[in-house]
Amino acid sequence: MAAWAAAGAWVLVLSLWGAVVGGQNVTARIGEPLVLNCKGAPKKPPQQLEWKLNTGRTEAWKVLSPQGGPWDSVARVLPNGSLLLPAVGIQDEGTFRCRATNRNGKETKTNYRVRVYQIPGKPEIVDPASELMAGVPMWLCGGVSPVRVSVKEQTWRHPETGLFTLQSELMVTPAGGGASRPTFSCSFSLGLPRRRALHTAPIQPSVWEPEPPEEVQLVVEPEGGVVAPGETVTLTCETPAQPPPQIHWMKDGVPLSLTSSPVLILPEVGPQDQGTYSCVATLPSHGPQESPAVSISIIETGEEGPTAGSVGGSGLGTLALALGILGGLGTVTLLVGVIMWRRRRLQGEERKAPENQEEEEERAELNQSEEPEAGESSTGGP
Repeated sequence: MAAWAAAGAWVLVLSLWGAVVGGQNVTARIGEPLVLNCKGAPKKPPQQLEWKLNTGRTEAWKVLSPQGGPWDSVARVLPNGSLLLPAVGIQDEGTFRCRATNRNGKETKTNYRVRVYQIPGKPEIVDPASELMAGVPMWLCGGVSPVRVSVKEQTWRHPETGLFTLQSELMVTPAGGGASRPTFSCSFSLGLPRRRALHTAPIQPSVWEPEPPEEVQLVVEPEGGVVAPGETVTLTCETPAQPPPQIHWMKDGVPLSLTSSPVLILPEVGPQDQGTYSCVATLPSHGPQESPAVSISIIETGEEGPTAGSVGGSGLGTLALALGILGGLGTVTLLVGVIMWRRRRLQGEERKAPENQEEEEERAELNQSEEPEAGESSTGGP
């Protein structure tokens, strides 16, 4: 009587939670009960039967019989010989076999291949691009579009639940002159009978035509790029474009390993910072464009006054040139002065020579006149 009551209770449970299945291939939903019939087994006890299980929960084949107790609340044999799994899990996927002998001694074997599934939630488009640029490939999560597309799918399995997650990414390349707001959506279909496809909410990103970029300009502060050691130099790459381009920096024609940024700051500059700098702006629709190069020079200050670095100003050279010119002018002036002095001296000597000659002649005439007078006076005396 107790056995009949237990059987009635199980029938009530089955009517509420599940149905008896007898096919060879069985598909069960996660979390719901599953009953597998053992064909050929007597409907009433005593039965001669056993169940053998080989699933993700067993290391090898496990045997269950009506006389055995419940197997960790995973599966148990009902009074009518059927096998009950109260809540199917992903680890219950596998093979189930029943071997039964009826009262006439006839043996019957039943095999089941159990597959477990889970109905996913409604799919959605995650982080979609709100704007697309004609001619430039951009990724969307899911979607169907009349424009040129490519799809990339990824599937991974949860380590605990064993459930699979599918992600599909769509890369679109809008054509120029096409629709300004195309519609994208994606759907998911289960490989189960009488199951409708699940659709996402559609999105309508805007598509715009790229404009030719303006020339890339590089602005340096302080203006001219000539600074003293320890000062700060700021380089700004200016290129009005939408979306903002990728900016890369170059020094002396060699790329610098810096993150993309329109501003390059050189704090506390030194001789190692000297050189020519330029920036490269990369737009997906037009490729890279390089700015004109600017020169950074370092002016060093010594004890005897300002001196220029290897690329710096020319203060020392200018001073040396000025001193050289002044020295040359002084030498020329000195030579001209000596020549003029010598000329004046010679002219003075030429004037003095005739004057001396006239004095000598006058002296000679006086002497001659005095000699006759002296003779006369000597002859006419007493």
